[in-house]
Amino acid sequence: MQNFLQPNRREFLGRCGLGVGSVALANLLASEGDAATQTHFPGKAQHVIHVFLNGGMSQVDTFDPKPELTKRAGQMLPFENLQTERKTGVALPSPFTFKQHGESGIPISDIWPNLATCADDLAVVRSMYAELPSHEMMLLLMNTGHSRLVRPSFGSWLNWGMGSDNQNLPGFIVLCPGGLPVAGAGNWRSSFLPGVYQGTLVDTAQTDPTRLIEHIRNERLSSQQQQSQFQLLQTINQRHLASRPGEAALEARIESFEMAYRMQVEATDAFDISQEPEHIQKMYGEGPQNRQLLIARRLVERGVRFVQTWHGAMQPWDSHSNIKDEHGKCASECDQGLAALIKDLKQRGLLDKTLILCTGEFGRTPSVEMGQNGSGASQGRDHNHWGFSLWMAGGGIKGGTIYGATDDFGFKAVENPVSVHDLHATMLHLLGYDHERLTYRFAGRDYRLTDLSGTVVRDILA
Repeated sequence: MQNFLQPNRREFLGRCGLGVGSVALANLLASEGDAATQTHFPGKAQHVIHVFLNGGMSQVDTFDPKPELTKRAGQMLPFENLQTERKTGVALPSPFTFKQHGESGIPISDIWPNLATCADDLAVVRSMYAELPSHEMMLLLMNTGHSRLVRPSFGSWLNWGMGSDNQNLPGFIVLCPGGLPVAGAGNWRSSFLPGVYQGTLVDTAQTDPTRLIEHIRNERLSSQQQQSQFQLLQTINQRHLASRPGEAALEARIESFEMAYRMQVEATDAFDISQEPEHIQKMYGEGPQNRQLLIARRLVERGVRFVQTWHGAMQPWDSHSNIKDEHGKCASECDQGLAALIKDLKQRGLLDKTLILCTGEFGRTPSVEMGQNGSGASQGRDHNHWGFSLWMAGGGIKGGTIYGATDDFGFKAVENPVSVHDLHATMLHLLGYDHERLTYRFAGRDYRLTDLSGTVVRDILA
C-alpha cells in the first residue's frame, strides 16, 4: 500500500533540518491553506476531544439498563459467567435508576443528571468489545490500535495526517490531573511516526496557568535575551544535525525546543480559564475534571487538532469494591463539565466540526466480583471486555442514536458488535480519511492505525 501523505513539504523540510519552528517554515505551512485539503475526502470533523474515563465505566450502570439483573439479584446468571480478570459470582443489580431522556428517549442512569440533558446529541454504542480484561493492554488498544506493542496513538496519526491549525501550540495535547494513567506515555506516543506528533502532557491538577506547563515562563531573562539565546542554540543545533542527517530523535528534540519557545505566550493564554466569563466558568463547574474540559474547548477553539482528557492518575473508574460509591464519585466529578462541553461547543458553532468520544478501556461485569479464592463477594464489578458502552457526539455523529446491544444481562455484545478497530475506522472516516489508505512505511511494512481490520459504523453517522 502506498502512503497517501508521504512525503509532503512539511516532512521534507523537517527532515532537511529546518524544523517546524523557523519563521520561513511557519509561513510556508500557513500558506498551505486549510489542513482538511490533506484528507482523502471532505470530513465533517476537524478536531477530536477524547474523554477517557480510565479504569472502565460500567455499561449496566450508565447507558445500558438491564432489568433482568434486578429480577435475578443475588442469583447466578443462567449461563456460566464469562472469564474475566477475577472470579465473579451472582447478579448485581444497578444501584442507579434509569430514565429515558430527550426526544430520542435514550435511557441514561441518574449517575449522569447533567449529561442526560444532552441525550439528543449523543450516539450511544452499546456493543463495544475488546480483547482482554487488562488495563494496560486495553488502554494501548483503545489509544493505538495494538494491545501489546507501543504503536502511534490516534492523536499522533491525526496530527501526522492533518497537521496543526496553530503553529504555536502542540497539535496533540493530553490533559491528566495528578499523575499518569496506567501504561503512562505509551498511550500518547508517536512511536515510529516523527517525534513532533507525540502528545504533550499537561497536569491539570494545577490551577495557575503558568504552572500547568513546567518552566513555561523564564523569570531571569527578558524576551529579547531569550530570543538571542534561542537563535544561538538553534544555530548550534542545526550544525550538529547537519552532520547527522536523518536522526529522527535529534530532529524531534530540536523541534520540541522550538515548540516550547513558541508556546510561552500562547499556551499560558490557552490554559487560563480565568479569562472566561463567570457564567461559562460556572457552567462547567469546579474540580480538575470539569476545568480540563473547559481547557479542552479553549484548545480546540485555538486550532489544537486532538485533545485527550483523562480522569486522573492510574484508573479512577476501576470500581472493584463498591460500584455505587466509586462510580458515583467519579461521575459527579465530570458530569457537569461533559454537559457544558457539548452545549458550549454547540453555542459557539464548534460542535459540528468537533468529534467528542467518551469511553473507558472496557466495561464492567454485571455480576459481583469475588475474592481471589472465590469467596468474599463485594459490591463491585470486575473488568469486562466482552461488551461495554461508549458515547460520541458532534463532528458528523447522528445524535439521539443507540447502536448495538449486549445480552439480557449486559455481559457480552450480541447485536452489531463493534471492535476498537471499527471505532477507529469510524472516527477517521468522520475526519476525512479512509483508514485503509492512511498508512506509514516503517521497517519495510506499511502500517495503519486499524492494523488489518476495521469497518466504518455508518448507522451512527449523520
